[in-house]
Amino acid sequence: MKRFNMGILTAIIVAGLGSAAIASPITSQPSGNIGQQTVAQADMTTNAANFGSAPSGQIPILFNDHHVYTKPDKLKAGRVLAAIVRGGTILIPLRSMFEQMGATVSYDAGSKTVDVSKPGADVKVTVGKSEVIINGESRPLDVPPEIYQGSVVVPVRVISEGMGAYVQWVPEQRLVVVRYNPATPPPAPTAAPTEVPTVAPTPTPAPVAAPYKDIFVAGDYIINPKVYNEFSPGNTGKGGSYAVRGGIEFDALGLPWMLEGDYRQIQYPHNQGVATPAITSPCPVPGDPGCVTAIGGGGQTFVPAFTAREQDFDARLGLKVADPRIYIGVGYLYRTGNYGYPHLQGVGFGAEKLPDLDQNFSLYGSAWYYPNVKGTFTDPAGNQFNLAYNILKYQIGGTVKFGASPVFLDLGWLGESGKNKSNAPSDTSVNGPFIGLGIKF
Repeated sequence: MKRFNMGILTAIIVAGLGSAAIASPITSQPSGNIGQQTVAQADMTTNAANFGSAPSGQIPILFNDHHVYTKPDKLKAGRVLAAIVRGGTILIPLRSMFEQMGATVSYDAGSKTVDVSKPGADVKVTVGKSEVIINGESRPLDVPPEIYQGSVVVPVRVISEGMGAYVQWVPEQRLVVVRYNPATPPPAPTAAPTEVPTVAPTPTPAPVAAPYKDIFVAGDYIINPKVYNEFSPGNTGKGGSYAVRGGIEFDALGLPWMLEGDYRQIQYPHNQGVATPAITSPCPVPGDPGCVTAIGGGGQTFVPAFTAREQDFDARLGLKVADPRIYIGVGYLYRTGNYGYPHLQGVGFGAEKLPDLDQNFSLYGSAWYYPNVKGTFTDPAGNQFNLAYNILKYQIGGTVKFGASPVFLDLGWLGESGKNKSNAPSDTSVNGPFIGLGIKF
């Protein structure tokens, strides 16, 4: 045989009749002629091996110092598979040897073709055809493959040439040595050292502007307010009604707050239809506009015509609950007038949407409810009454800025509704449009 060294796997095929023992290493020397291929004697490891009792004319096989079976470590027919000799050529079971080497073997019974493949090698042989195709290249065989006792056997050179093995024949020991060293995969290329990227300096963050907060004052003229109470059955104020309010947003205790003050004066006429009578109480002319219901339900009295004025002031503290500038909070209301009633005061609650004076146009609104605005009244006879109302004050409006000027136009609608809570002569209401100017700081 020829010597082939393709460097992939190591295999040992030991041929010998009966039981044999491999003693000391054998010095490699040329001898023997199998299939007109000369091989050298190989070194063998001192190791006793049981080849089993093969039938006459067959040669047991040892692979990597182990018996060769149909598949690795699987005994077939109670014995080791054997090689045979045909005209001086050793034939070995194809499937068992190639599967020992990790190859995949498939057999087409129709064409009697065997296809052996593994990474880097592909071998095809056909039973009865003196040809082997290795990696697509056709090569002749001295002895064609055949089927022997149900297994396809091929000349041993198919192993050497197809799988890149190193083959030697040792006649004194009647053995064939096949070395098949697995190819050592080339080392992975050393990765180029990773270049440490130059870290760009962290830009200094721009200072974050503090959230915009409104501070403003606005003064408005209330246009012809409509008034309903015991002095006015719906009279319209012709002047002297106005409102002033101011607000500021601020942070305290880590929370956003607003503080607002609202002052309103409502002026309207109280009329009479007849001359003032000498006796005013009880009212001598029932139904006349001059007749006014008294506090505490004591009937009516005649009040001569005059211009009534009511003033009230409420202070409001709110906590911001939503954007933009929506607050809920508590308020304090103080009320007085020029018609002899006591000062009234009370605490309430409400919600406020402040104007957005950082915008060219904005809307705002408020609703504040005071459930018990009260005071103590003493009539001419010395009787005291607890006078009380529940009052709802409301306002809705818009602002328009004049370019970059801090002055803005303020306009909208305002009003209030008062319900009798205790000893009030009647329910009250007032409402009307307003317009004015404001300044934001």
